[in-house]
Amino acid sequence: MDIVNRLMPFVSSAIDAYGVSVLAKTRELAADTAVARGTRILQRVFGRGDAASRQVIETVASAKPDDEPSRAALKLAIMEAFRADPHLAGEVAAMLPRMTDDMIVTGDNAPVL
Repeated sequence: MDIVNRLMPFVSSAIDAYGVSVLAKTRELAADTAVARGTRILQRVFGRGDAASRQVIETVASAKPDDEPSRAALKLAIMEAFRADPHLAGEVAAMLPRMTDDMIVTGDNAPVL
């Protein structure tokens, strides 16, 4: 659960930036921004997206930023993916930046790297 909580700002930033097309993005993935990191995480967790994962991402993309039920559905989908593939959580954890005391979180919940 801790990993999911740590990755939520990144994946939320990516969904907020790209909407449902986040799983198809490839051009910006080399950048070391919160949005690019979130995009890479979502693509690793969901691949190119089956119907269920695309629906969850679409719901989050169309929701207001403070819509906790849609964000909770995304967290649940990620936790289910981790349960289905026990190695996935470790792979995704390795994609997250190491937390430091001076890390800043912006108003949109996106960590500044």
